[in-house]
Amino acid sequence: MSRRVSQSYLDPWIAPAVLPLYRWLRLPTRLPPEAIVGVGHLVAIAGAVGFAFSGSGAWGGVLAAGGVVGNHLCDMVDGTHARRTGQCRNGGELLDHFTDPLSFSYWMIGLGIACGRLELALVAVIFVYATAVLTNIRAKITGEFRLSRFGPTEFKALLATFGVAIAIITATAPTAAPLITLGLFVVICLAGVAQLVVGLVSAVRSVNASGTTPDTSEWDWRSTR
Repeated sequence: MSRRVSQSYLDPWIAPAVLPLYRWLRLPTRLPPEAIVGVGHLVAIAGAVGFAFSGSGAWGGVLAAGGVVGNHLCDMVDGTHARRTGQCRNGGELLDHFTDPLSFSYWMIGLGIACGRLELALVAVIFVYATAVLTNIRAKITGEFRLSRFGPTEFKALLATFGVAIAIITATAPTAAPLITLGLFVVICLAGVAQLVVGLVSAVRSVNASGTTPDTSEWDWRSTR
């Protein structure tokens, strides 16, 4: 299993709150951590619905922000619950990493619907999955699952703030909300593409410097006959 390393700006501030939050929740010992992942995914879908309807009223932005924050709360406690109850499973980790980019993709699509620009949503979904693939391939080669300084936590914080801002704008200046939403979404897309380029260059240098021995084996072609 890859060693987990976070260079996140926010994680050092948030991490100390994880154990107190977990104790306060008093989750049943028999509750499988995969159930927490599932709840977090459902909450993420609710957030995407909020983004999609954020132009219809302030409730949309509030739901969007709540969905993003709720998803992150689940993401913080699922691993803690697994370790504390002795339920760490490879399948659970796979499920966790599988649903993370899906959640971000839902939110990007919701924002695309909100401003009527699904082509931007497509761009955003591409960079979300490209970043996820890059992170996982780097982890396979180096044995280290590394999160960048502007990682999932920072992205979720930005999206939650975005949801609150949309709610305020929709409530106070509804006619300006679509244009402002579009402008902010364009900034998110440009920032995501820029981060992907920087991350790709960094990852290539990292795997060349500290990765495992390059695979020089030939493919084992097996006939289906």
